[in-house]
Amino acid sequence: MGTFDEDLFLKGLDQRKATLGADYVETNLAAADDFTKPFQEAMTAWCWGFGWGDDVIDAKTRSMMNLSMLGALGKMSEWELHCRGAINNGVSKEEIRAIIHVIAIYCGVPQGLECFRAARKVFDED
Repeated sequence: MGTFDEDLFLKGLDQRKATLGADYVETNLAAADDFTKPFQEAMTAWCWGFGWGDDVIDAKTRSMMNLSMLGALGKMSEWELHCRGAINNGVSKEEIRAIIHVIAIYCGVPQGLECFRAARKVFDED
């Protein structure tokens, strides 16, 4: 392809590991095959290197934004993953509850309930 940016990938890899945990990231990258590896690399470079790689918005705020957007989209597997990441980035249980309240107000109570279920699952892991 010729569009792979190694520096952006490495920057993204560091940020992705800091948020989601090194074990999770390394397991995902190791499980990538010829079919999925280009996506893993591009997503790491683009989402984590480009999207999360600047200092304009701190990681905690980005995590809070992600929970709001993923909750609004109803992407609950990703929401659960990013809930763990948000905790790693310093988002408190009370802040997560407040985020869910906003999701429920703007996206509907059923979606808020889905977020509470996912959050409870994450909190119960501790």
